[in-house]
Amino acid sequence: MAKNILLIGGSHGIGFEMAKSLLDDHTVYVASRTNEKLGNLDVNYIPFDATNDTLDENQLPKELHGFAYCPGSINLRPFKMLNLETFKEDMELNFFGMINVIKTILPKMAEGSSMVFFSTVAVGTGMPFHTSVAAAKGAIEGFTKSLAAEYAPKIRVNAIAPSLVDTPLAGRLLNNDKKKEAMAERHPLKRFGKPDDIANLAVFLLSDKSSWMTGQILRADGGMSTLNVN
Repeated sequence: MAKNILLIGGSHGIGFEMAKSLLDDHTVYVASRTNEKLGNLDVNYIPFDATNDTLDENQLPKELHGFAYCPGSINLRPFKMLNLETFKEDMELNFFGMINVIKTILPKMAEGSSMVFFSTVAVGTGMPFHTSVAAAKGAIEGFTKSLAAEYAPKIRVNAIAPSLVDTPLAGRLLNNDKKKEAMAERHPLKRFGKPDDIANLAVFLLSDKSSWMTGQILRADGGMSTLNVN
């Protein structure tokens, strides 16, 4: 069945790969700040800033069958260098922005629909310099499980917790060969993630092939969270 799927932040990185994959069989709505890469894709574009805007439900179809919230941050600094405002900003983008969208679209979610959120490997595996982003993404993991319990069986809710993925967001962590080699070596599979590694999993969670999965946090992280091979 062709579905109506809304992606928040689908103009680059993982969201963009999701949009490309979903377009073959579904109608895709992308709400994001920019659309420079979307010109060649047959998506319904909605200008939207997750930290400032309220999503206009009139630009959406009557019914949604899938939803993914892709905006995020990688704010890696020692805790002593972070002020309260930084924590608030990360929470606003990663969590509260998502809540605002969900409040708008929830009445449109169809029976058997699916929501997909994004966490980070740093929630389940403590890492230095991740206090702010891990706190914001940790809120997403708790919210995922609670929302899944509250709306079962009508709506399935799952989250993906990746390790480092080669997207514009991670640009400063992978901006030369030495950094790329070091980041690859940290993972048991000896490479960092590609956008389609995560997009493929997200598309699966939005599909009927995952119809017996809800309330799950999937660790797509090259083995980092569970294996110690170094």
